[in-house]
Amino acid sequence: MRWLRHLFAPSARRLFPPASLEAITAAIAQGELRHAGEVMFAVETDLGPAALWRGVQPRDRAHAAFAQLRTWDTHANNGVLIYLLLADHAIEIVADRGLHGRVSAAQWQEVCRRMQALLQAGEPERAVIGAVEAVSTLLAEHYPAQPGQRNDDELPNRPQFIG
Repeated sequence: MRWLRHLFAPSARRLFPPASLEAITAAIAQGELRHAGEVMFAVETDLGPAALWRGVQPRDRAHAAFAQLRTWDTHANNGVLIYLLLADHAIEIVADRGLHGRVSAAQWQEVCRRMQALLQAGEPERAVIGAVEAVSTLLAEHYPAQPGQRNDDELPNRPQFIG
């Protein structure tokens, strides 16, 4: 069954047309004004046959994407990747070590749950923007923007297509 889902997965580029990409990019940039963390969104349509054969799970793929996109490469180790694997209807959030012990697994799962509900309702842009806003709120609690503090944009705000 999983093979069929990956074979007939919806196109990420059709699900997120240019106008949606711009809205998501703007939401990430706006959210990062509130905190000193970094947020990335990556979407992958499906996994290739070799990954499926090896039984690669969405969480494993999200960790690989976290490394591939260098989300870990921030000064304060507070990058967060929101990862969507369309074929498996899977949402994963991978946070760098600077957030361990600060944000609970239940908090990340709640962000994923809300995003999943909006995706199921057929609102992919709203789902991602809502997740970005929720992650930004969590980051602002632990890494608030400080007046006069330099806040470099260390990672791209534009959504990343993988695969």
